Amino acid sequence: MITVDADDPTPPFEQIRAALAAEITSGRLAGGHRLPTVRQIAGDLHVAVGTAARAYRELEEAGLVETRRSQGTVVRHDQTAAFDLDRTTAELVSMIPRDHVELADVLNAIEAAWNRKV
Repeated sequence: MITVDADDPTPPFEQIRAALAAEITSGRLAGGHRLPTVRQIAGDLHVAVGTAARAYRELEEAGLVETRRSQGTVVRHDQTAAFDLDRTTAELVSMIPRDHVELADVLNAIEAAWNRKV
């Protein structure tokens, strides 16, 4: 489920784009999956239509989705393979306070999360 955090300094369009991109590249949104209309997602997330439209436009520019006249915006079929492990790992590591956490603890936490049934 996608949410927009008004207290987050990240712009709302980027929160939407990043959340949808993560859903797509992880495979949780499969190729051919139809996204809600721009108006629908804007209403659901309480953002301006232009904000939602920008998020969709950036997803399209990144090649994750495509807009078809008769079907709306759909996830491209070839996007599960687009998952970028290096980028995702770098993002994760950037959020960890290195001066307070040992690498061994991080690796143990990742292994525990990996082994959990989700």
